[in-house]
Parts: sequence; C-alpha cells; structure tokens
Amino acid sequence: MLDLEVTPERSLGSTTENWEFVLGMHFSQAVAIIQSQVGIIKGVQVLYSDTDPLNVDIIINMPQDGIRLIFDPIQQRLKTIEVFNMKLVKLKYCSMPFNSPEVVPSIEEIEHSFGATHPGVYDAAKQLFTLHFRGLSFYFPVDSKLQPGYAHGLGSLHFPSGASPVVSKMVIYTGVNVLDSRPPPLPLSCYQQQLYLGAATVLRSAHGTRGLRLQLYSEGSIRSLEPRKQCLTREIIFGDSCQDVATNLGAPSRVFFKSEDKMKIHSPSAHRRVQTKRSDFFYNYFTLGIDVLFDARTHKTKKIIMHTNYPGHYNFNTYHRCEFHLELAADKVIEDVPLDAPVLITAYSKWDEVATRLTPSERPVVLHRAGSTNTANVFGSTFCYGYQDIIFEVMPNNYIASITLYQSATPFHVADWNATTGKSSTGSTSSTASTAPSSSSDLKAALQDAKPSQSKIRVTA
Repeated sequence: MLDLEVTPERSLGSTTENWEFVLGMHFSQAVAIIQSQVGIIKGVQVLYSDTDPLNVDIIINMPQDGIRLIFDPIQQRLKTIEVFNMKLVKLKYCSMPFNSPEVVPSIEEIEHSFGATHPGVYDAAKQLFTLHFRGLSFYFPVDSKLQPGYAHGLGSLHFPSGASPVVSKMVIYTGVNVLDSRPPPLPLSCYQQQLYLGAATVLRSAHGTRGLRLQLYSEGSIRSLEPRKQCLTREIIFGDSCQDVATNLGAPSRVFFKSEDKMKIHSPSAHRRVQTKRSDFFYNYFTLGIDVLFDARTHKTKKIIMHTNYPGHYNFNTYHRCEFHLELAADKVIEDVPLDAPVLITAYSKWDEVATRLTPSERPVVLHRAGSTNTANVFGSTFCYGYQDIIFEVMPNNYIASITLYQSATPFHVADWNATTGKSSTGSTSSTASTAPSSSSDLKAALQDAKPSQSKIRVTA
C-alpha cells in the first residue's frame, strides 16, 4: 500500500521514496515516476480519445492504488490528482495520517487534520457532500433522507454524533474550483536541468525552408539563490554543424545513428552503391519535441523533425509536443478566404483542413513503425504527404503526427511551385507528383527516423 503525503494545490508524493506527482508536470514525467516504481505501482492504464484528442483529457489510471492522474489534452500537463478509492492508499498531511487502515477519514478527522473551511456543499442529485479547501476537495456519500440546511447561501448538512460519513474521493487541483482548474505552468522543481520549448517558428524564404527559430526556457543560473525561469531564443539553420546545434540547444537527450537504409532499393542504381561505413545520425531533443538529422559525411544539419505527441501514435510519450508555427502560401482559392491569406499550420491543425488550400503529393506513403525487438505496432500505420520541402505525417484521425523539414536536392522557387500547382484556379486538385522536389523514395527515406523505447504501460483508447 502506497504511503503518500498530500500537499493542497500542489502534489501527492511518497513519504518513503523520493518522488511526487506535481500539478503542472508533463505527462512523460509522471510516466517516468511510475516506471521507476515497477513492481510497486501495478496495472496502470492510459485512457484517451482517438477521435477527439484535443477535447478529452488524458488519464493515467492506477486502479490497484486508487489513484487517477488527469492531464490537460492540449498542454499535456497534470491538472488534477484524484484518489478515488481511499481504502487502497495511506494519506498524510503535514506528516499526520488522516487516512489509513487505522484512521477513518470522517468529516471530523478531515476538519481536525486540515482545519476550518467554508460550509460544505450538498449535491442532492449525486447524494454527495463536499468539503472544499483551496486546491483540495473531499467528497462524502450521504443518506438521501438527510435534508440540507442553509448557511450563508451554501447548502450544508448537519450529521448527528457518530453518524459522520467517510470520504469516498479526494481531489487535488489548482485554484478554488475543481471544475475550473487548469494545469499551472511547469513547476521549477520539474525542470530537471532540461531545456523546454515555448514556441517554434519555421523560417521560410523564397526558395523554401531555412530552419527553425525556437523560443526556449529553462532554469536560471545555478549561482542564483532562488530558482527562476530563464527565456532565450535560438535558431537552427540547415547547414549548421552538430557543434553549432549543440552550442545553441545544449547536449541532446540522445544521439541515434541510423541503421541501414532499407529504402535504398527504390533509388536509381542502388545496386551499384558502395557500402559506406558512415551513418547519418540524429540529435534527439525529447523535451523540445524535435529531432535534428546530420549528414554522415559533412556533419551538417539536413533534416529537422517536429513531433506533436498525440496519444494513439507510435512515438507518444517519447517527446513533448512541439508548438510549431508554419505559414505557407496557398495553392487553392476557397470560398470566404482571401487569395493572399497564408495557410497557418500548427500542432493542432487537421490535415483535411490544410489540404483544402494546399496541393500535396496525391498518393501518400504508408508508414508502419516497428521496434527492432518488438515488431508489433498496436497504433497502426500513418500516412506521409510530400509538399515542397516538407513531409507531413498524418494519423488516421487526420491530426498531424510530425512534420519533417529538409533541404531539397532540386532547387525550386516557392512562387514557381504555387504557379505550377494552379494557385489561381479555384478548387484546383492538380497533382504535384511531377513537380515535387522529392520522389516517393525520397519521402520514404526521409522518414527513416529513430525508434524510441516504449513504456510498459497498457494503453486503452
């Protein structure tokens, strides 16, 4: 049985181990804690919506411990901690037990442990009596025969001595109302000396993509007496050396060397290629949600991958969501949209909406990821569409899983591309296969990326 300390409006943490679930922490950090407690925390489930991932909360459910962690689906940070089965866990406040096999969490016990608060609220429809503290609420099931009294406009119940109900659920959140709670900013205690991304802007010119401008934040100087947030701006430009990237972004979370390119059979004269001893390599920046690919020979940046970290994707929980901002000139004219209005693409855009104004490659490449040791992929395949020097990886629910930016081997001009694809014709559906700077084999090769390790957590859609 877990022995946990409750901190209202902040956290639920172990009293015997050095870990705690902190409001505002990222989903991946909570998963890392659970993985560190293998054999202690068991039967974990991840619940999410396949069809509506931005409006339905992501939940880590621990039924054997009676705990539920609820994450905001957009920010993917912890907004609510629920203890829904008080019999499965020991709880303390200021090191004083208020829930255990020996201590029954009655109303009197809660008031004794946490002090006075506003009169409780009675919900007749749910037959629940609730005591609210700032950032903390306790729910008591009550007999429907009891009639509420009123004090200062709040419905409250008066229980005879010895008939006090027992807590059935406890909720930790930020603010004064659990229904309006939002995840706080990432707490400084969760920075863990890592760099985090505020926003990423794709830098474009008349000849295509140049690179990324990143708005970053991290802990301030360790010389400071008090921890503080420090913001900075950095750029990654195609052609930057691996030393340049490491100088701007720091050491990567991981360096991944590409294995043999299984797509080379699609290249012309592939059988005449000499086996090389070099290998292209990635810098994986998990907390930034990006990968940077370097050429094996020149060690120069040649591709950048931005991840959206949607649940239901093979790489979910490996990266933080990359909050990118990409503007493209439209190829098509649609009703009620000005001709010169750019196409704005973010991590929350849906592909079917983007494709109404762009003319990507007509036939997508089907991408099926699988690990080197475990070839099963319960999430299924994704679809990759090429457009100019960009590859969009699209999930079956039409959300964009990742965007790959690369330097085209064939020089082109954006204005020429738009003219070729029929920008001036309303609702044009002309294919770009013949004018695209990347062939189908290039598209496949561009997606030969890192295979992240998968967490041993049962995922339920």
